[in-house]
Amino acid sequence: RARKTGQGEAIDFSLCEVMNIGSTTYSDLMDSLGGRVEPRVPGRSVEIPSIEPTLDGWVGFNTNSAQQFSDFLLLIERPDLQAEPEWSQIMTRMARMDEWNEIVRSWTSQHTTAEIVERASLLRIPVAPVNSGKTVFDHVHLQERGVFVENPTGHFMQPRPPYLMDGQGPRAFEPVPAIGKHGAELRASKPRKRPVPGKSPSAARSEGGHPKLPLEGITVIDTTAWWAGPSACQMLGSLGADVIKIEAIQRPDGMRMAGGLFFTLPEWWERSAITLAANTNKRGITLNLADPKGLEVCRKLIEKADVFIENFSPRVVENFGLDWDNLHAINPQTILVRMPAFGLSGPWRDNVGFAQTMEQISGLAWMTGHAEDQPRIQRGPCDPLAGMHAAFATLVALNEREKTGTGHLLECTMVEGALNAAAETAIEWSAYGVELMRDGNRGPEGAPQNVYACAGEENWIALAVTDDAQWEALKDLLGNPAWADDEELSTHAGRRKKHGVLDDALASWLVSRDLDETIEVLLARGIPAGPIWDGRIQSRHPQFEARGFFEELEHPVVGIHGYVRPPFKFATVDRWNRTPCPTMGQHNCEVLSEIGLSDDEISALERDEVIGTKPKGL
Repeated sequence: RARKTGQGEAIDFSLCEVMNIGSTTYSDLMDSLGGRVEPRVPGRSVEIPSIEPTLDGWVGFNTNSAQQFSDFLLLIERPDLQAEPEWSQIMTRMARMDEWNEIVRSWTSQHTTAEIVERASLLRIPVAPVNSGKTVFDHVHLQERGVFVENPTGHFMQPRPPYLMDGQGPRAFEPVPAIGKHGAELRASKPRKRPVPGKSPSAARSEGGHPKLPLEGITVIDTTAWWAGPSACQMLGSLGADVIKIEAIQRPDGMRMAGGLFFTLPEWWERSAITLAANTNKRGITLNLADPKGLEVCRKLIEKADVFIENFSPRVVENFGLDWDNLHAINPQTILVRMPAFGLSGPWRDNVGFAQTMEQISGLAWMTGHAEDQPRIQRGPCDPLAGMHAAFATLVALNEREKTGTGHLLECTMVEGALNAAAETAIEWSAYGVELMRDGNRGPEGAPQNVYACAGEENWIALAVTDDAQWEALKDLLGNPAWADDEELSTHAGRRKKHGVLDDALASWLVSRDLDETIEVLLARGIPAGPIWDGRIQSRHPQFEARGFFEELEHPVVGIHGYVRPPFKFATVDRWNRTPCPTMGQHNCEVLSEIGLSDDEISALERDEVIGTKPKGL
């Protein structure tokens, strides 16, 4: 927009909001949909099956669909459990966790990780070895795709950027420049020519008179499902693109089925929290791409589209005839964004993978959990992480298209996004031979750094002491106890070494203190501290309330609720969420009319179940 109009923008970007989107999986909206029932019991849960012990390590599963869970029972040689339908319910497995773990682990512990991965992959169960920063280099798929490249220093290996354009990555990494190295060059360079503000006011403003969003006029065809792909398309929609979401009544977006808590309510498939939250600012149609008539309609949409985004398994979109060569022939200017789990090449090309799988294979799960406990998944951040990488790559491709006039093929793999998030573990091993381990809520920068209980029920505080001045302030607040005069505790290294002693002392001090009062006192003395906030009431956090992070929308089925906006604010944008998630097939007539279909043709498609407004069979 700045290049076209000459108008700059003030952008307020919040790291706190980024973390909220990436870690809470819309539990606030789920709580709102459920009626905000009080009092709340702790909302902690674990995913099962998930990471399980093997004969030689750990293996990770996830079973998002009923079919995957059924196949998992076949894998562990317990098909008899299919006769007990309660096992298919996550709440049952959690309530009977010890019994369930014994069933699963009595089988997994008798087989190697490689054996289990091979068998589960044949059944198309999402599965991966649980890698550390050491073992991730041994994974044959990552080796064959060359995802680790040498740092310019030659001292270590690091993940490459997580997308390819037309088979090529961004420019190679360059060494960190010396201070002032390019000063003379930059001072001598001529400033770029930019549009003069006010020259073309019509280009800067929409019909309503408000400043144009950056992607107004761009059309995006969204055939993605679950969370990663929809989040990429949602970001493009938030920036102004006309996003048309496509799903089939025969095969709805799988995330719709995550509305299981509402199965007894009318139109329960419209009530999934993540579906509702990840699909704002879109129009929605249904289209059976397995039917030649549906595929022909899709081709007509592509003729007018700027971007086509998919996250099917690679073979699926190719079977539809919507691979790069065919799509480019339909519209040479369309950008094709492919979001496979593991990439378009390599031995794991056609393996199934979800966010949990990425956490397991990349090293993120290895680093999550307490030191004495097993690796744990983070439950989802790799989805929006993949989505934001894909959205960024799409912006790059649109920028390139302005120069070349032609479309581009983008390959944005989930696993490489996760590897970039877990880069520290791989770099530490490659550079120093150090295999980083999980360490609970402790961190390398703070000591003490942890989460502690305060007075009352479920009142928890997080604090971190990151320098010697903060340590002295904490000692003073504690009343300068004799144990704190230990000479070793005067340095960060010494405090790290005796972290257990500090944890015990702080736990004893904090357990009888009021949470809010303690945070106020700590912050006043310059010590970073904050409450552990229940994600189910995140919208009530005063910081988010003040920044308008949750924006209300009225949905035709679920009513009015708050939805998180992107984690940034533009000075010229009042709100980002403009329209709610579309109901299934809500815009069939509108969108299909725009590409020239008559009312009779649209009615015929509905009779033939090429389009529709609810899942087939419901």
